[in-house]
Amino acid sequence: MIQPSWYSQPYPPEGASAAEGIRNQLGRPELDLLTILVRESAQNSWDARPLDSSAPVDYGIDLWTVGPGHAEAWRRMLINGAPGGAECFPLRNTLKQGSIRVLAVSDRGTRGLGGPTRADAAVGPDRDFVNFIRNIGEPRDTPLGGGTYGFGKGIFFLLSRPGTVLVHSRCRTAQGVETRLIGCTLYKSYTEVEPGGSRRYTGRHWWGDTSGDVVEPLVGSEAEAVAHRLGLKPFGPDETGTTIVVVDPDLDELAPTAAISYLADSLAWHLWPKMISVGGEPPAMRFSVSCDGVPHPVPDPRQTRPLNLFVAAYENMVGPGGSRLECKSPKRYLGRLGLVKRVVPPLEPTRASRLMDVEDLVHHVCLMRPAELVVTYRRGPKPPSENQGYAGVFRADVSMDEVYAKAEPPTHDAWHPQSLSYPESTFVKTTFTRIDEALEGLLSLHGIVRSGASSVPLGAASSHFSGLVGGAWGVGGATDYGKPGSTIVPNPRRRKPEVDPSPSPEGRSYSTAVGDDPQPGAPAGGDRRTPPRRRPRVEYVGEPYYEDRGADSLLVQEFRLPIPGHQRVEIDLAVVLPGAGVRETDPPMGASMPTLIGWQDPEEQFHEPEDCVIEGGNGVWRALVKPAADTMTEIGVRVEAVTGP
Repeated sequence: MIQPSWYSQPYPPEGASAAEGIRNQLGRPELDLLTILVRESAQNSWDARPLDSSAPVDYGIDLWTVGPGHAEAWRRMLINGAPGGAECFPLRNTLKQGSIRVLAVSDRGTRGLGGPTRADAAVGPDRDFVNFIRNIGEPRDTPLGGGTYGFGKGIFFLLSRPGTVLVHSRCRTAQGVETRLIGCTLYKSYTEVEPGGSRRYTGRHWWGDTSGDVVEPLVGSEAEAVAHRLGLKPFGPDETGTTIVVVDPDLDELAPTAAISYLADSLAWHLWPKMISVGGEPPAMRFSVSCDGVPHPVPDPRQTRPLNLFVAAYENMVGPGGSRLECKSPKRYLGRLGLVKRVVPPLEPTRASRLMDVEDLVHHVCLMRPAELVVTYRRGPKPPSENQGYAGVFRADVSMDEVYAKAEPPTHDAWHPQSLSYPESTFVKTTFTRIDEALEGLLSLHGIVRSGASSVPLGAASSHFSGLVGGAWGVGGATDYGKPGSTIVPNPRRRKPEVDPSPSPEGRSYSTAVGDDPQPGAPAGGDRRTPPRRRPRVEYVGEPYYEDRGADSLLVQEFRLPIPGHQRVEIDLAVVLPGAGVRETDPPMGASMPTLIGWQDPEEQFHEPEDCVIEGGNGVWRALVKPAADTMTEIGVRVEAVTGP
């Protein structure tokens, strides 16, 4: 059996790249290393899919501490032939630690790292192995791929404290399916004092079969046996793909469980286009994460705010609601844009969302190339209310893919038109201009306020004027009608008294309108033989607030009916338009009105909106209302007593 060993690359007479130079090719990215790992490794996995297959790509991230049954094999096998001195080869110190932590990024249903294993023999199109293991800066060879020059593989070495990864791959060759295993270290160049004199080394090292003139990967049964001894997950009989194991990953001072949670959240933010099903087709990729063997859920973008807004914008973009963006001079079709605007509750930002500059409000456009991998979230103007938000998706046209690819830095997280020459720089600049124009139309930033309207932003108004909650869009002012949750008294000419038709014990009935309770002990209607009846009333619980319900955001007003007995509740909805607090219950032509979706009882059971009878008591009910656009919504609850079965 082959005993894998390390080979360290000396500088050849013609020179070579130093490890430091290769590590620095990512530059100084604004994103953290864990996020770059997600973005770059997922791009690699997507680009490695078989182009003749429509099956989803399986992508996983697993973080674990090497168990005692495998730790000794790691220490013994991975120190064999290692260069001396931890300063130039820090893996030595890593393996001496009490525990060894590793992070594996894997894909299945991909090609694996196939092709020749020697760079001088890789003259054909199949060069996956040498491009990842041997060469640096190879141009992209995948049509419409997410990556460009392969610099992204450097993130694996940057994330590893000792700069060491193991690459375990299964690919198809002319002889059939083949398993390959090789280790790589990329740290820093150094000088070694040897018997014949000092010698300089590039800082690149490979671990594998060193019996020939070039270190080769372990293959076939040898690779599978060593992978088993190290505790690496085996491939299925006909399974192809790659697992890259990062030794001693830098988790940015996060605990393992927190790190894996952050990675799962980052997957959703950066790979959501690959997670969604569109047009009945399955998602393009399937994602999983785990920590010490325990699976951790990856957020569903359709059910996660505010990613659900971007999903809706994507569907708008690919559907008839999307718009074409064009450059007029030089004339060129740039791509498609989809926008959505909604009432949204305040966001609870996460570490992943903050990194995308999304805090408590979403007002961003997601940029992507035809590969549909998120490039970045471009920030747009803030909407006029903190209760409103919008999201957009721009996807470049296939014919423009090379232009946008060249505008990206090595981390593929921005488009920089200044890095291009004319006319390509004009195309990227015009893209931003067209997006800004579309957002201006969406927000009506230069619209004219209607006569008599107060130029108070909707969000500010809704925070000052009680009982009123902002709708979707627009600006306006409103009259302060009362305390939050108070019952609004409408115009008496439009008000229909509510009647309690129930007979008294003496067979008489009494008419009561919603209003103040009678004085305690006072007889109703002057009949001193009949005990006083307490009129039903509504006790509002707090101010209205927003709540997500699927794709919609609803207004919720909580209330109680403190008077015992069966009571029928109805909703009283109106809008307040810009101006002097004008209350409207009949919409103008083409306009919408707030709509009662239903009632929710204290046990969270849903009740239809038409006719709801409630037993009075201390339980808190909720009125669920869909707000109207361009308005402030006024919510009131009316109640009348009900007798009989």
